[in-house]
Amino acid sequence: MIYSPTDRSDGVLAFLEDRRSPLAKLMTGPGPTAAQVNDIIARAARVPDHRKLGPWRFIVIRGKMRETLGQYIGARFTALNPDKPLDKAVTESQRFIRAPTVVAVVSAPVDDPKGTPDWEQVLSAGAVCFQMLLVARAMGFAAQWLTEWIAYDEVVLAKLGLSGREKIAGFIYLGDSEQELPARSRPDIDSRITRLGE
Repeated sequence: MIYSPTDRSDGVLAFLEDRRSPLAKLMTGPGPTAAQVNDIIARAARVPDHRKLGPWRFIVIRGKMRETLGQYIGARFTALNPDKPLDKAVTESQRFIRAPTVVAVVSAPVDDPKGTPDWEQVLSAGAVCFQMLLVARAMGFAAQWLTEWIAYDEVVLAKLGLSGREKIAGFIYLGDSEQELPARSRPDIDSRITRLGE
């Protein structure tokens, strides 16, 4: 592998400059196959990972399981918000059916004898989420990274099998999309740069 300005890839740079997230609620099917989802995950896992700890794992939610988990989420929402109207619980129960596939990226820090901080391991899980967006787009699929309240509810997390220090880094919604994505305003980068030295 050669890393040099002579190896510049204008196509990749244009791809990154144009990156946007289509809305999960407007995605359609069929989206990636099970084999393609595995491919997306394998490529997404090629992120910086101090000491090769692999401090993340994946929960792939497809088919009827999206509805089954959705019913559980709707019931949990009602338990937390008994005064909310029924149609709100129904909306909550439909979260996972917004896209054909949902991949929960779990931040799963490991005890490292060499003392790799949890924070570095969490950042690696976040990198996996973003890389998954890029890989999915490069393969021709739509992808959106969401969390929402279900990523922080202990009861929902237990239902998904999380334990200990594990947290949801993101739910990555995968599908097809023909959405027209308008230009989006971005933060002023120069005001966020501190320059030390020449």
